[in-house]
Amino acid sequence: MTAQLRRRIRAGDTDAFGELFDAHADAVHRHAVWSEGDPVLAEDVVSLTFLEAWRIRESLQPDGESLRPWLLGIATNVLRNRRRAARRHRAALRRLPVRDTVPDFADDVVGRMHDADQLAAAVAALRALRRADREVFLLCVWSQLDYAAAAEALGVPVGTVRSRLSRARTRLRALAQQELDRPRGTPVEQGEYR
Repeated sequence: MTAQLRRRIRAGDTDAFGELFDAHADAVHRHAVWSEGDPVLAEDVVSLTFLEAWRIRESLQPDGESLRPWLLGIATNVLRNRRRAARRHRAALRRLPVRDTVPDFADDVVGRMHDADQLAAAVAALRALRRADREVFLLCVWSQLDYAAAAEALGVPVGTVRSRLSRARTRLRALAQQELDRPRGTPVEQGEYR
């Protein structure tokens, strides 16, 4: 079935692509939510992932098992591009003159909630990991790919996936605790813990 679906997708069959979307959109959405912590942004990532999958459908390998690793690999690249664009946007905003602003107290209210603190700590700790370790962690733990599928999605050997995942788990425990112990309101720059 998968080989036939692959052939149909490569040939531009929109019904086959619809089947692909129905089967894997939720997995791509979960991957994006866990990666970014924002369900609304995750919807954009799903859209961009399937748009890119349609654009590069002819590069899909004719043989293979599940198409989920291929889609999650595309989603990972979409997330990388989105982060890169966000960094450029922030850098451009920093170059603008500073204006007097009214503080937003909504963040303080949300910060008082225990669950929100834990989620923020987890997201900050995840963002503090090296990109390669973070991507493997997201694919294996939160998207539930096995080592071989994650290796396929990232284009690396299985042994590399195993070592990155082990390193990511060890660092995440320490980083999440550090983040929970951090005084509220203290910003964390990506890569600060490295």
